[in-house]
Amino acid sequence: MTKIIALGNALVDVMTMLTDDSVLEKLNLPKGSMQLVDQETSQNIQKFTADFSKSLASGGSAANTIRSLANLGVSTGFVGKICDDEMGKFFAEDMKKTGVFPHLKKTSTPTGIAVALISPDSERTFATYLGAASELSAEDISDLTFKGFDILHIEGYLIFNNELIEKAVATAKKAGLKVSIDLASYNIVEENLDFLKYLIDKYIDIVFANEEEAKAFTGQEPEQALEMISSLCEIAVVKVGRQGSLVKGFNEKHAVAAIKAKPIDTTGAGDNYAAGFLYGLTNNWDLNLCAKAGSLIAGNVVEVVGATMDENRWKKIKDELKQF
Repeated sequence: MTKIIALGNALVDVMTMLTDDSVLEKLNLPKGSMQLVDQETSQNIQKFTADFSKSLASGGSAANTIRSLANLGVSTGFVGKICDDEMGKFFAEDMKKTGVFPHLKKTSTPTGIAVALISPDSERTFATYLGAASELSAEDISDLTFKGFDILHIEGYLIFNNELIEKAVATAKKAGLKVSIDLASYNIVEENLDFLKYLIDKYIDIVFANEEEAKAFTGQEPEQALEMISSLCEIAVVKVGRQGSLVKGFNEKHAVAAIKAKPIDTTGAGDNYAAGFLYGLTNNWDLNLCAKAGSLIAGNVVEVVGATMDENRWKKIKDELKQF
């Protein structure tokens, strides 16, 4: 059985439902972006939104992907950094409960918190205090970190730490793993473009991008962006929202429709698409079926608040996947 390990920011998501977008303007947060903030700003945002409906979930892009893979029965692991505080304990227990084996490093800095502000149209804006997650370093990666795994999945939110990322992907490749990356956010792509191009060309096998990230990376619209990204790696995926996704690799090229859904929150949609796609790869499916699996799981998660789905929805998803 294919084993998948993820490397990412260990965060606790504070899912916050907005009644309108005026809050984003008052907090000076561009709608749809992921902004890194310090601890004081994070606390101020939480105070400002104290009266809004909210819930907690273990989060971080790669953590969302790996939890969903565990829910699908894949053998999984996760590498991240937390504090031995209330949020850190919540994160570790939530991962274990899902079936993910956590390789969590510890530090005295508070565990990271991502305040997810969800607009009425289901778009989400993140104000992320990385906290302990920001202290994950190249020194935390050893030759044994990825031993026994077949695929390493990393989130683009780690790209700021060039040394960590390059050590991780180089170590994974040396150990014989395939490496996938989710580009994470258009503003991160813009700010780290040269390093990302170098990284993907040299180390990465699978690239996941939405149309904004793909445009930030290539300057092109989805079709042309797909061609450019696929020239640098084995498999390129460009997600185009309600229109589905475009996939190219191994002399295959597919346009796969999104499933019909009633979205209330897009948090975790891309992360869960990646989970479905990687699940397909573990079953040796062709890229068309991999993309359909991605669309199925992404289409389900947008119908709930946050990136976590209940057992009944997972049962329904697994029943549908058996028909593939």
